[in-house]
Amino acid sequence: MRAISKRILTGLITILPVVLTLYLLYWLVVSTEALLGNLLRFVLPTGWYFPGMGFAAGLLVAFIVGMLMHTLVVRRLFAQGERAFIRLPVVKSIYLAIRDLLNYFSSAKDNEFQQVVAVSIGDTGMELIGFVTRTDLHELPKEVSERDCVLVYFPMSYMIGGYAALTPRSALRPLNMSMEDAMRFILTAGVTGQRPTPMEKKEPS
Repeated sequence: MRAISKRILTGLITILPVVLTLYLLYWLVVSTEALLGNLLRFVLPTGWYFPGMGFAAGLLVAFIVGMLMHTLVVRRLFAQGERAFIRLPVVKSIYLAIRDLLNYFSSAKDNEFQQVVAVSIGDTGMELIGFVTRTDLHELPKEVSERDCVLVYFPMSYMIGGYAALTPRSALRPLNMSMEDAMRFILTAGVTGQRPTPMEKKEPS
């Protein structure tokens, strides 16, 4: 029975990531198709709509918005609309949290703020792996901004969450890992993913 259980567990570990990834993609396609498909059915003449047009329309809208956001006029209009949008009490907290998280993991983000680091804990020899999220603390209270610190985000294993900590620059050791590899390594508690490789010590600017 132990051998059978081990084989089943191995099979689940192998299959579940693939199944969950495919399900997420399926949910995204179906949700986009349902939302924009119904709109297209209402707008287009009878018989013009066929399955898949809603998802294709979603990709087209995303592409057009991405192109328009490279123009100064659209960026300013979007900023004005965003300022009005985030004045709503509940919406503000949710929207800003999601926006900042997506911007942080965006490939267009400055590499300075995508640095994976190991943070030493006193003289114990233990280290935590985290992400430098902010090096300029001038907007924070004087008691914080005057310290030689950076803000480091530490995700938690096997759950969605984490905490941000003001960390002395002297305690940081850059790691030769991409953000994706580091996040996968942390969330699975090191069971899967690339192992952290130390780099030559370099303090974030």
